[in-house]
Amino acid sequence: MSEKDLWRLSATETAARTTAGDITAEAAAGAAIDRMEAVNPRLNAVVESLADEARARAQALDKARAGGGPCGPLHGVPVTIKVNVDQAGHATTNGVVALKDMIAPADAPIVENLHRAGAVVIGRTNTPEFSFRADTDNPLYGRTHNPWGDHISPGGSSGGGAAAVMAGIGALAHGNDIGGSLRFPAAANGAVTVKPGLGRVPAWNPSQKAERGMLAQSMSVQGLMAREARDLHLSMPTMIETDPRDPFHVPLPWRGAPSEGPVTVGFTKQTYEFDLHPEVSRALDAARDALVDAGYNVVEVEPPMLREAALDGYRALMGEGLVLMEADIRAHGSATIQAIFDEYYRQFPPFVGDELLRVMAKRSYYARQWSLFLDEYPLVITPFLPQPFFSPDRDTEGEEGVREVLGSALWSYSMNFLGLPAANVPARLAELTQGPQPINVQIVARRWREDLAVDAAIAIEDRIGRLCLPLWERMG
Repeated sequence: MSEKDLWRLSATETAARTTAGDITAEAAAGAAIDRMEAVNPRLNAVVESLADEARARAQALDKARAGGGPCGPLHGVPVTIKVNVDQAGHATTNGVVALKDMIAPADAPIVENLHRAGAVVIGRTNTPEFSFRADTDNPLYGRTHNPWGDHISPGGSSGGGAAAVMAGIGALAHGNDIGGSLRFPAAANGAVTVKPGLGRVPAWNPSQKAERGMLAQSMSVQGLMAREARDLHLSMPTMIETDPRDPFHVPLPWRGAPSEGPVTVGFTKQTYEFDLHPEVSRALDAARDALVDAGYNVVEVEPPMLREAALDGYRALMGEGLVLMEADIRAHGSATIQAIFDEYYRQFPPFVGDELLRVMAKRSYYARQWSLFLDEYPLVITPFLPQPFFSPDRDTEGEEGVREVLGSALWSYSMNFLGLPAANVPARLAELTQGPQPINVQIVARRWREDLAVDAAIAIEDRIGRLCLPLWERMG
């Protein structure tokens, strides 16, 4: 592989080669930056290039290694950071024009942890306004485009990161997820991710002026997207390092106890009132077959109270948002985001007052039912969306658009309300009339067992292959 093609390396391959001295961190960062400068003008995935400081950091890492200093687990790995998380000296805009000059005074825990591990941040990635949309567009930076083509939304809210990592701009992309914002863009672009469970990854923005609402605290998590599932085993232990600024972080190791015998996996194609598309059905079959071949015990199941938990959770989140976000959205949001929120409120009538308190209490009931269920089935393979990923701006198309984008995503936001880990991995590349399109499936795991979900994602990827390879051929 020539030096200019080093951007093709996975995070695992990059870290191994920079640590061994086969390549320099400067060469790895330079190749990723060159790739960014070549493909990002069309994608608009990275909205702030950090090329100069990335090169300087990579040079410093090389100098430290040459002097006998230790190498972190992500030594020289190029990464991107989403613009809704603090990175010292850079604006935490959250895709909002009014926040374009809000410069972060210090790094958020995840940025600190990545730096400590030796990662090199090459750019900051796009998000929709207020990071509360499953598509990525805003008046400040404009639209992010999916590298597979404009027939597919890049997803959101971490759409910039997913488009970047799949296009070869960095081996890892940071994102976050309050209702699906890691898994939507992973599914849209054919990336792999694991939404961590509640308390797994420390979170806090030094620039914030008030604490987030209790449901936002309970449902939102920080994570990474990659183009190779094994990179999550390399990188997620870095993400879960303790930070005292998050008082509710749970300091558990990444790897749990090994299983005795084959892991039992629940399998469902249940999409409730939404039609299951044949391509999604084929993707689920492919994921099931891959796990069976890998030695898993796969059993068809009927998961408990999924639809009820999903709708109660999202209506509760909308109730909290009505109190804590509504004023900012009306004051600083575009007409587009205001219209989308109005439609959200119509389709997910917010719980308020006593209702909100009662449904927040009922969250424990739902979580207990799932805890008992996952005691028998440590992993569950589920659809993510019932249909192939939607087109750009579908959520601006009134009731039917929002119903397809968010209303059908019961398997997504339910996992946030329950606080459970959920991986998302491509299991098929569908050839549809409008063009090729990744189809991802979801792997729900027991609490604290993100590692089991990643193991299963690796087994599926080993059978299906990495979708970055046909994508790069298509991109040229």
